[in-house]
Amino acid sequence: MPSVVQGDDLWVAIKQISQSNSDSDYIEQLVPVMKDARYNNQLIQAFDSFSKDREDEIEKICNANHQEFVSSVNSLLQVRQGTVDMTDEILALNASIQESIDKLAEQKKALVDSRGVRQNLNEANEALNACLEVLRLANQVYDLLKEKNYYAALRSLDELQTIHLRGISRYKIADWIDNNVPMVREQIRDAVKADLSSWLYRIRESSQFLGEVSFYYTHERRTRNQARIEADPRFAKAKLNSAIELVADETDEFDVLNNEEAGNETDFTPLFEAMHIYDTLGKREQFKAEYTSDRKDQCRLLVERRDLDLLDKECGDLSSLLESIAGFAIIEKATVAKTTNIRSQADVDELWDFMCKEAINLIIKSLPKVDNDELLLEIKGRVALFMLTMEKWGYSVSRMNDLLLTLFEKYAELLKARCSEDFQEIVATDDYMPMPINSIEEYDKVVTVSWYTPDKEREELTFPCVLPFSQMYPLCCIDIRQLLNQIYLFSDDYFQNTPIIDETLRTTLDNVLCENVCQSLLDRLSSQYPGQIVQILTNLTHFETACTELESLLFEARSSPSLTSMHPVPLAATEKFRSAKKAASDRIFELVNSKIDDLIEIAEYDWMAREAQTEPSEYMLELTRYLSNIMSSVLLALPTEIKEFIYFDALSHASTSILGLPLAAKRISPSAVKTLATDTRYLYSFVESLGNPILMENLDELSQTVALMGTDNSDEFFDVAQRNRKYGKVDSMKGAILLEKVQEGAQVVAQSSVKAPEKDRFGTLGSRFGLGR
Repeated sequence: MPSVVQGDDLWVAIKQISQSNSDSDYIEQLVPVMKDARYNNQLIQAFDSFSKDREDEIEKICNANHQEFVSSVNSLLQVRQGTVDMTDEILALNASIQESIDKLAEQKKALVDSRGVRQNLNEANEALNACLEVLRLANQVYDLLKEKNYYAALRSLDELQTIHLRGISRYKIADWIDNNVPMVREQIRDAVKADLSSWLYRIRESSQFLGEVSFYYTHERRTRNQARIEADPRFAKAKLNSAIELVADETDEFDVLNNEEAGNETDFTPLFEAMHIYDTLGKREQFKAEYTSDRKDQCRLLVERRDLDLLDKECGDLSSLLESIAGFAIIEKATVAKTTNIRSQADVDELWDFMCKEAINLIIKSLPKVDNDELLLEIKGRVALFMLTMEKWGYSVSRMNDLLLTLFEKYAELLKARCSEDFQEIVATDDYMPMPINSIEEYDKVVTVSWYTPDKEREELTFPCVLPFSQMYPLCCIDIRQLLNQIYLFSDDYFQNTPIIDETLRTTLDNVLCENVCQSLLDRLSSQYPGQIVQILTNLTHFETACTELESLLFEARSSPSLTSMHPVPLAATEKFRSAKKAASDRIFELVNSKIDDLIEIAEYDWMAREAQTEPSEYMLELTRYLSNIMSSVLLALPTEIKEFIYFDALSHASTSILGLPLAAKRISPSAVKTLATDTRYLYSFVESLGNPILMENLDELSQTVALMGTDNSDEFFDVAQRNRKYGKVDSMKGAILLEKVQEGAQVVAQSSVKAPEKDRFGTLGSRFGLGR
């Protein structure tokens, strides 16, 4: 197809149009030229020039070929006419085109104007959409804040500020939103802080339950450990929280913080989220300070109370306090383990020390109200369980050891007071008679609780029978054993058999035995009834034996190997009872000797009698009867060695007292000596019948002295060799005095036999009024 016609090519184009078989081949190329006013004149000129050229050409042709020229002229005229018509058409077309061009120009202008408006609308629309997107993101931040999706809200806020606001930075809404970003960040921080505060409140409220669960777990561990010890004694030294116990118990998985069975679940998500938000805001130190302050406030609310009710038998108030402290401390420990640089160990230890101190103060403040040892033991059990639980979590419980010591001292005081009351009542209500036993079952019970070794085998006993001690002894033994058991009940996995327990037990036993038993028995030695004194002495003897057994028992129960020696633990009560035995024996001696003195005082010897009595004196019969009775009845319950010692002393006293009778006389007749010899022989025979050669030694001085008084050869006494052989037990001074008295008496009797009236005067009347003495 021909190329488009432009400028200088008009001529060529018109020529081609004239040569073309179709008028429409190049009309389309001429339409743009015709529409352009700049080319109108050129086009006309081009057509005119073309027309002239053709006329010239035609004329040349015509000159050569006239006829043909004429024909051509005709044809040319036709062409010209056609050209004119075409020119008219072209002009009409040009006018039409010009009109179209004007319309087109108007339309183009309208189009340009509409495009500008559209561009403005598009720009306005884009700006509006950008602002709406920013507003949507801003609203999304608030929606995320309401949904508590704080980190997403914070990230959206950062994206809004750093990216989206830049696209609308030329609009005022961008400045408004940008100015409100810090406020929104503060709102997010406040919301996070509010959620954290709610979480802190929830965990504070759940601290008691968490502590209760941890206490339960510790109790279960202690039960399992005890079962292991019973199954295998090698685990006896594996106390709770020891390395062996922890290894043996590691297969048991129990998460105190999250346990479905216990219904406990501790979610740290709010804390982690708050940490993350504060880190994102660049306020980690502020968060750390706020969190530390909140935990301190909660700690104070937890333990700062006016008083603590320790009188509850279930120890509910104390358990609540200790469980709350334990739960709080466990949360603190878990926070340290799950976070970084939020809770320092120093902060945790500071709160722990504060809680322990306040708890101890509350317990000690309320402790004076407790007057029941069983309740105090329950309190100690709660404290020990608390200590074992917290030791498992790595907390130091050394401060609580002082509290346990205080509780133990209070516990020992209560036990001592109760035992003192029981012992006083037992001693006061005792009948001080040998204890009757009616059956073998009763016998077994008494022997089991008492430190008593029977003289006979169990199979040889016949019932009813009596035991040497009174009923106070087994009753006191029961209380002593109960005291031992109750003291050692205080010992467990934490407060073990330390020297404190040993020393406290020794001191308590000494106090109650010395003050409430021994002293009470000593106070009753003022009784005038020898039988009661004998029973007291018997009881004292058995108490001394019990003290010896207790010394060995305390030695075996010692828990501290460093204090173990080869000797039993000494009890002051042992020596106290031994001294009391001596006092009781002395009191028996005093009563027996007093009775002997009373009997000897009724002796009516006529020291100047002319005839000797062939029968024993009445007082001698009463004396031997009394000695026989106390041997077979009053002293029967005493141990043989004590009984023999008392009898030995009684005979020695009787011998000395009888010997004092002739020493008190002025003169002694030979008949009176014979009467005294008769009484001495009777006493000697009585003692000999007892079958104890040792007792016979008491009468040696009396027998030899009476024999000396009745001898015809007194010179033997003054011969040392003869005296040592025959009168070795006679006191040299007393013997000489008595010999002199007998010689004077013999002389007086010899003289009085010559002077009968004087004999009647002094013999009959003197005997009646006792002048013969």
